[in-house]
Amino acid sequence: MLTGKQKRYLRSHANQIKPIFQVGKTGVNDNMLTQISEALEKRELLKVSVLNNCLEDKDVVAEQLSKGTGAEIVQIIGNNIVLYKESKENKQLELP
Repeated sequence: MLTGKQKRYLRSHANQIKPIFQVGKTGVNDNMLTQISEALEKRELLKVSVLNNCLEDKDVVAEQLSKGTGAEIVQIIGNNIVLYKESKENKQLELP
């Protein structure tokens, strides 16, 4: 579980990155979870965009992504979800 200070730190870093995944009307599937898990291992912090044609609520999508990848939800802002998972091999961010 992330503390408030850690979330603020991660939000400041996430401000500069662009979403690299999009969730559309098909929702979250196993292939997407696998790809996001691999991306989290390389980057640690990433944004996922929820498109307007997605049938599920963005909070539900965020929860599915978090459970499926084992990542922490840092922030849900607009239609973007910020996820963080500490990398085992490619550690880039040092949390306060």
